[in-house]
Amino acid sequence: MALRIEDYAMIGDCRTAALVGRDGSIDWLCTPRFDSGACFAALLGTPENGRWKLAPPDRVEIKEVRRRYRPGSMVLETEFTTGSGAVRVTDAMAIDSPTPTVARVVEGLRGEVPMRSDLIIRFDYGWIVPWVTRQDSGVAAIAGPDKLRLRSWVEHRGERFTTIAEFTVKEGQKVPFTLAWHPSTEPAPPGLDAEGVMRDTDAWWRAWSSRGDGYACGDEAVVRSLLTLKALTFGPTGGIVAAPTTSLPERIGGVRNWDYRFCWLRDATFTLLVLINAGYLDEARDWRQWLLRAAAGRPEHLQIMYGVAGERRLTEFTLDWLAGYEGSKPVRVGNAASGQFQLDVYGEVADALYQAHCHGLAPLDDAWRVGRVLLRFLEKAWKQPDEGIWEVRGDRRHFTQSKVMAWVAFDRGVRAIEQYDLPADHLDRWRAARDAVHKEVCAQGFDPALNTFVQSYGSPYLDASLLMIPLVGFLPADDPRMKGTVEAIQQRLRHRGFVRRYDSESDVDGLPTGEGAFLPCTFWLADNLALQGRRDEAREIYDRLLAIRNDVGLLAEEYDPEAGRQLGNFPQAFSHVCLVNTARNLAVGGGLDGPAPAEQRHKE
Repeated sequence: MALRIEDYAMIGDCRTAALVGRDGSIDWLCTPRFDSGACFAALLGTPENGRWKLAPPDRVEIKEVRRRYRPGSMVLETEFTTGSGAVRVTDAMAIDSPTPTVARVVEGLRGEVPMRSDLIIRFDYGWIVPWVTRQDSGVAAIAGPDKLRLRSWVEHRGERFTTIAEFTVKEGQKVPFTLAWHPSTEPAPPGLDAEGVMRDTDAWWRAWSSRGDGYACGDEAVVRSLLTLKALTFGPTGGIVAAPTTSLPERIGGVRNWDYRFCWLRDATFTLLVLINAGYLDEARDWRQWLLRAAAGRPEHLQIMYGVAGERRLTEFTLDWLAGYEGSKPVRVGNAASGQFQLDVYGEVADALYQAHCHGLAPLDDAWRVGRVLLRFLEKAWKQPDEGIWEVRGDRRHFTQSKVMAWVAFDRGVRAIEQYDLPADHLDRWRAARDAVHKEVCAQGFDPALNTFVQSYGSPYLDASLLMIPLVGFLPADDPRMKGTVEAIQQRLRHRGFVRRYDSESDVDGLPTGEGAFLPCTFWLADNLALQGRRDEAREIYDRLLAIRNDVGLLAEEYDPEAGRQLGNFPQAFSHVCLVNTARNLAVGGGLDGPAPAEQRHKE
C-alpha cells in the first residue's frame, strides 16, 4: 500500500516530477513529461507497478525519519536513524540534463548503516515489464519507445524482475546513483555525476527563489509555494500543470479520481498575479503566451484545460490493472471534462489578458484580437447553462459563478477599451451586456429568503465558488448580500474550520456523495473576511491552513478534517496559488491585492 498523500515530497526538473516517500521510495514518475506514461506507478497500485526504494532494508529497525528541502531549493534530504547509525538520502532531478534524470546520493552521517536499493521499472503506468540488461556501472531497461539507464558503482543483481543492490554506508562515505530516461531509438546521454547534479541543481533553485520580491522573500510558506509552482511549470512552453499526479482520490475508496496533469484556464488570472507580484515576470510572460496559444481558434471550441504544450485532445480512459490509491478506483488517464462547456473560462482568459497589460507585462494588441473574438461569442453564449466551475457530470445549469465570470469578461473588455484606447467597435454592446449580466445575477442568483447567493438559479444550495464574487470585483465584500453569503457558507459548508465546495449530497454533480474540504475555497473565505475587515478571523483560518501542510510544506487539493489527512492530487498548484494570494492579502494590510483592486469594484 502507498503512503499517506502527505508522506510524499516532490522533486522535479520543470518537465516532469517524481514523488518521493518518507520511506525513501519514489512511487510516481512519468517520463519524459508530466503527462507521459509512468515508469513508477506504485502510488496507484503496488510495488509491482514500479518504484525505486533506497533506504535501510526491512530487517533494520528505523528509529526516526526526518526530511527537509534545502532552503530555497527543490533538493530533498531524508535522514534515517537506526540503532547502528544515521544515513542521509539526497534526491533531486537534474535541471540542465538533456533528458529527465533522477539523482540520488546516500551519505553516511554516523556509525554504519546497511542500505538496499530496490528498483522496479514498469513502463506505461505499471503495465509493461522491460527487458533489463547489465551495462558498465549499472543496468539498462528497455521496452518500446522508452529506455532507462541506471548508473552506480554499487553491484546490482536481478531477482524476481527487480534490480537489487545491498551495501553498507559508513560515516563520511557517499554512494551516488543516477537514473536517466531517453528514447530507446537514441543513444543514452552521457552519465552525470550525482554529487555534481546536487550542487548545480541546488544552486539553480536557490538562485531562482532569491529573485522573489518583497513579501515573498521573507515568508517560508510563500517561498515554498512559489518553488512548487515553478516545479509544476513545463519549461518548454510555460504551461503550469494543476498537479503532477492522476487519480489521487477526493474521498478514500471513492470514484472522484481525476487526472490533473494538464493546464486549467481557470487558474490563469490568479496564477498570473502571483507570479507578477512575486517578481517573476519571465514566468508570467511565458504563462501568458501559453494562454494565448491555447485559446487561439474558434471561441466556441475554447476548452477549460489543455495539455502542457496546448494539446486539446485529452481523451479519458481507465487503467484497469491498477488497484487505485488505497483501493480508490477507477484510475483515470486523460480528462473528459476538457470537452465541457464552462462559461467561467471566458472570464478567466479575458481577465488574465487584461491584468497582464495592466501590470506592464506586454502590449495588449495581439491579445485584444483574441479577446474581441471571445466577447463577440459570449454576447449570446452567456445566456446558456453550463457545467460550471466544478466540472459537474450531471445536468447543465445556470450556475451563478459562471454568470459572474461572464460579467468579468465583459467588464475587462470594456475597461481595456476605456483605459488603453483599443478598437471600440462594440463598446456600447459590451457595456449593455455587462449591465444585463449583473442585473440578472443579482435578481436570479440571490435568494432574499436565504439572504445568500445560491449555486444556480432557483437552487436552494450553496457553493463556495460564490466567495469569488468580491475577489473578481462583481460586488464589494462588505455588500450586505455578500455578508449574508459568507455567513451562510460558514454555517453550511464549513466543517471543523475548512470549507467544502458544495453540498455533495445534492444531485448536482451526478456522482456518489462525499469528498474532503477544498483548500482553495478555505483560502477564499479568509480573503473575504480580510476584505470585510475581519482580519483576525482571516489570520486564524490562514494559520490553520498552514498547519495542515506536510512536513516539507506541500498541500494537496483537499483535506479530510475527520481523518486529519490530505486528499486529492498532490501537490496542487491552485492550493499553493491561493496560499500566496492570501499571504499577500494579509501582509499588505489593506484591501485585496488581486484581480479587482478596491477602486474598480462594482457597486449597484
